[in-house]
Amino acid sequence: MSHYNLPVIASDTSLGQYLAEIRNFPMLEAEEEYMLAKRWTEHTDYGAAQRLVTSHLRLVVKIAKGFKGYGLPVGDLIAEGNIGLMQAVKKFDPEKGFRLSTYAIWWIRAAIQEYVLRSWSLVKVGSSATQKRLFFNLRRVKQRLQALDQRGLTDAQAEEIALELDVDAVEVMEMDRRMSAVDQQLNARIGPDGEQEWIDLLEEPSQNQEVELAAKEEKTQQMALLTSAMDTLNERERDIIHARRLRDTPSTLEELSQVYRISRERVRQIEARAMEKLTEAVLAKRAA
Repeated sequence: MSHYNLPVIASDTSLGQYLAEIRNFPMLEAEEEYMLAKRWTEHTDYGAAQRLVTSHLRLVVKIAKGFKGYGLPVGDLIAEGNIGLMQAVKKFDPEKGFRLSTYAIWWIRAAIQEYVLRSWSLVKVGSSATQKRLFFNLRRVKQRLQALDQRGLTDAQAEEIALELDVDAVEVMEMDRRMSAVDQQLNARIGPDGEQEWIDLLEEPSQNQEVELAAKEEKTQQMALLTSAMDTLNERERDIIHARRLRDTPSTLEELSQVYRISRERVRQIEARAMEKLTEAVLAKRAA
């Protein structure tokens, strides 16, 4: 990836500037795309690969915006999607007969989804295919049922969602509760001015007193577990997790790369590894 020179989103406030920059990269006609892909696959021409990547940056933005409801900085979603796009270009075979965009969509979505799952790992999203399908489709189905703004799901709505997504209704209710009650401190502020929190985009938790008390107790336990699990990280990992996950206005990969004088990709790797260590520590302490 060091061979690519892409525009950088320094912060969410510079998103407009980034969008203006990537609009300057022309879209490719099918024949031109094919020739560039051939130059890359046959001659490892990084100039050709660069043009393939930059011509699809707008596709990444479009896909990334579909994940805004999970409360993560849009700039980070785009950065992860760009990594998926680069992987798609690396593996693209122009002889298959389809356009790069058709192939790249899967890689971009997969990269962003993995980032979202890593970011939500401390709230027990679940790693099974069923849980992932429920996690990434619950809001969409709730919106279709006009249930996004109501306080909790009714039994009938949970049954309908369960039938559509081929899961158990109990799992639907549980995932809905988890996504509603997740601790704000583990997520960033969003919006052009950083004045809106992710919770504003998600469904409101149930006003049932017992559910509220249970959610509050679980939130307290999560923070206690997180505080204890932070001791498993080294100083740099703790600093990066704090800067990226626990601040009201999270630092960007670019900002931290300048602080530590390492690449943005290296910061992302350290963050991902630290999240894995935290998750393992939290799960171990829960089991104990």
